[in-house]
Amino acid sequence: MYKLVKPLFFKMDAESAHHLVVDGLGSAARIPGVPSLLSAVWGVREREELAVDLFGLSFSHPVGLAAGLDKNAKAVDGFSRIGLSFMEVGTVTPKGQPGNELPRLFRLPPDEALVNRMGFNNDGAEAMAARLAKTKRRRIPIAVNIGKNKVTPNENAADDYRECVKLLYPHGDFFVVNISSPNTPDLRKLQHGDELRLLLDAVQDEMRIQAAARGGKPKPILVKIAPDNDETQLAYMAEAIRASGMSGIIATNTTIGRDGLTHPNAKETGGLSGRPLTGRSTEIIRSLYALTDGKLPIIGSGGIFTAQDAYDKIRAGASLVEVYTSMIYKGPGVIKEIATGLRELMRKDGYDRIVQAVGADHRK
Repeated sequence: MYKLVKPLFFKMDAESAHHLVVDGLGSAARIPGVPSLLSAVWGVREREELAVDLFGLSFSHPVGLAAGLDKNAKAVDGFSRIGLSFMEVGTVTPKGQPGNELPRLFRLPPDEALVNRMGFNNDGAEAMAARLAKTKRRRIPIAVNIGKNKVTPNENAADDYRECVKLLYPHGDFFVVNISSPNTPDLRKLQHGDELRLLLDAVQDEMRIQAAARGGKPKPILVKIAPDNDETQLAYMAEAIRASGMSGIIATNTTIGRDGLTHPNAKETGGLSGRPLTGRSTEIIRSLYALTDGKLPIIGSGGIFTAQDAYDKIRAGASLVEVYTSMIYKGPGVIKEIATGLRELMRKDGYDRIVQAVGADHRK
């Protein structure tokens, strides 16, 4: 089905096609009978051997959706019907903002990649909270990816992250602190030095405040990091994330690197995602798993197009994985393709459950 419409999408401006898909999926999910049809076409059958229990949440299989596709939580009901086991919404900021100037999203078809410099364009935390409050039934865990407004200086960044947690706490199953987008000025500086520790401590504190006010335990918080860090920087970040009591790490966001690209759009500034990131993101996962002795859960993201790509990240240390760019190039069917392939790959290695493969490369 996707092969029939893909040529039409690819004739459109990349961002226009993006909005058409998200808005269309959101609208379609409100039509009686359509959600069941989506599940029938793209749903993934639940199998015990692929199930993952993590952060106190249950995932039917390891494959979820990375942040950036549904920035405003407009199509949660629709995305939850196409086989995903979880999804991120956002990145959301306290106040809505338009993001960077157009054009800001570019395809690189020969490289199976995208370059974006969106700049956290979103409707704001209150608008997202209102949409998530209307979600009739939570079919899959929802992660809320939070960031700071462009006009907020780094010294006040913690206030923005706190505000996002405060407004969205009731609506997210877990939260992701985004400090790794290359498209908000100086944001990546928050990954290093005392700024990182202070920010994470503030987010953790706000999470405790919200949990106490509503009852129950604080919700899980993960930190999304960039792939453009050396081993020394990774070691510091891993220790700061662990010491702050974060629940895990998402590795990785987009890269500012451009090695090996062939398409003219490689000259565009912004974050690169897709196939060129496959190897580097897996290397980062492997390093983080070793640095944390496998005790801090990792969600692998970056260039996952096949079951082998996902399995390589799982063996390197990822408990869950996320797709995004491969959905643009291969369509929703890639989720079922990866989930089915994971069963075959783990059985070939003699595993009864996919969780047994997590970090297997470190046990050779």
